Amino acid sequence: MKALIDAALARGRVTVAILVLILLFGAMAWRDIPKEAEPDVNIPIIYVSMTLEGVSPEDSERLLLRPMEKELRTVEGVKEMRSTAYLGGAYVILEFEAGFNAQKALTDVREGVSRAKSELPQDTDEPLVKEVNVSLFPVLVVTLSGEVPERTLLRLARDLRDRIETIPAVLSVRIAGDREELVEIVIDPLRVETYGLSASELATAISRNNQLIAAGQIDTGRGRFAVKVPGLFENVREILDMPLKVSGDAVVRVRDIAEVRRTYKDRESYARVEGRPAIALEVSKRIGQNIIETIDEVRRVTAEAKERWPDRVVVGFTQDKSDDIKLMLADLENNLAIAVLLVMVIVLASLGMRSTMLVGVAVVGSFLAAILLLAGMGHTINIVVLFGLIFAAGNVVDGAIVVTEYADRKMAEGMDRADAYGIAAKRMAWPIISAIGTQIAAFLPLLFWPGVVGQFMKFLPITQIVVLGASVLMALVFIPVLGARFGRRVAPGSLVEAPREDPGTRAYVRLLDWAIGRPVTVLLATLAALVGAQWWYATHGNGVEFFPNVEPNLAVVTIAARGNLSTDEKDRLVREVED
Repeated sequence: MKALIDAALARGRVTVAILVLILLFGAMAWRDIPKEAEPDVNIPIIYVSMTLEGVSPEDSERLLLRPMEKELRTVEGVKEMRSTAYLGGAYVILEFEAGFNAQKALTDVREGVSRAKSELPQDTDEPLVKEVNVSLFPVLVVTLSGEVPERTLLRLARDLRDRIETIPAVLSVRIAGDREELVEIVIDPLRVETYGLSASELATAISRNNQLIAAGQIDTGRGRFAVKVPGLFENVREILDMPLKVSGDAVVRVRDIAEVRRTYKDRESYARVEGRPAIALEVSKRIGQNIIETIDEVRRVTAEAKERWPDRVVVGFTQDKSDDIKLMLADLENNLAIAVLLVMVIVLASLGMRSTMLVGVAVVGSFLAAILLLAGMGHTINIVVLFGLIFAAGNVVDGAIVVTEYADRKMAEGMDRADAYGIAAKRMAWPIISAIGTQIAAFLPLLFWPGVVGQFMKFLPITQIVVLGASVLMALVFIPVLGARFGRRVAPGSLVEAPREDPGTRAYVRLLDWAIGRPVTVLLATLAALVGAQWWYATHGNGVEFFPNVEPNLAVVTIAARGNLSTDEKDRLVREVED
């Protein structure tokens, strides 16, 4: 360490230039580092959902769950597998050990699902395989509401979804509250019988036509091109014009025996905002992207699209996580500013203005260097990192104060400013490193905290280690160089006068003399206080809880009713509660 200090003092201009670069790039990193609400933690859960319309829970267990469970049992690393069958489908939840390889687990589960698909009923929808990842939850919900036709609202929502998904930072946009479109063919039984047809023939003709047939490739010897037979319906008119039967010159088409109209699947849910029909777009960002910039871009794209919409369409934004991030960033900046201000006031009263400025540079430099390192390590600014930065605010000043005060003491004894700061850094190097090392040692075991909570909280010790490590460099390398050039000059003998004894000092000296004369008593009293405090809280305290009780910022009203109610009946009950 002494060699590093000597090299820094001997190359003062280079050292100052490095400090300026750290401050500059640290500020840029603080501006550009991705900011999100929760850390990117892989919850060790993957679930597989299957839907088969109309299947009973009993049949769902036999037809869906058993084939799927048989294949998923072979997936490695599964801690527990839970299955549930319900009316219309089933799902399987796979729980893995914390810290699992999410990509490998997803691949293994998808392979198992692919093997099980051959044993599922033909009408089963494509099984969905999804992982639980907090970072993939929606960061913003855009709601479109208004007294406009449902088709208009759905068209606007889909257009806006396509626009938002072009934003590079957006991973996906899911529309909630919409209904799947379909074409309804209403057959006239009398006409079907008149033309000698049947409903089954009509269904077969439509299913055979509405498909795309790949006919392979043709190689002419001078080139190769693909051949396909397109047969997908593009609009209702193509269905109406489809021939069903030919007799001589007469052609029976769909329009002759049926009525075709566009409609939607039956409703399974309703969505309203302020009593108006609504559709919601749930926006999820890509992992590692800046949540504030992403949401600002989504708002901008939405505002541009709204300019061409009807005035009756109302756009709203809910679950905006950027508000929480901005609030936390503002709290951090305020806390840091207050911490630096209080430290500078205390140091100013004892060491003077120039020493105070040096300590202030050490505080700011430690945080900016830490942000630069966190950005280089690929981490984001989230609630745990912010808490770690605030928590470290009172620990980064100790080394700088010790070096500065010791240098002032040496200068008061007549030593040159450069030599004083050099000796102060070398003399206090190991005490400072030891003090910081004990703080790092206290947080180091948290890196090995098991389970999902450990994956979530590991960012706290990482932040502490990075900030405290940066404070050591500031105190022992950069502050001595700055002090040797810009530190205050102390008149010889000005700091070596005997301190005046005030009543507080005399009381402390008497207490210290009493404690030194009774070491056994002091030790026993300390042990009694250590054990007694824990015993007292264990028997008289309020217990332990995972999260503290905080004021909620939203409320959810759940409505329960007896009977197998239809969707419309449920909606009527909800409207009563809304009113």
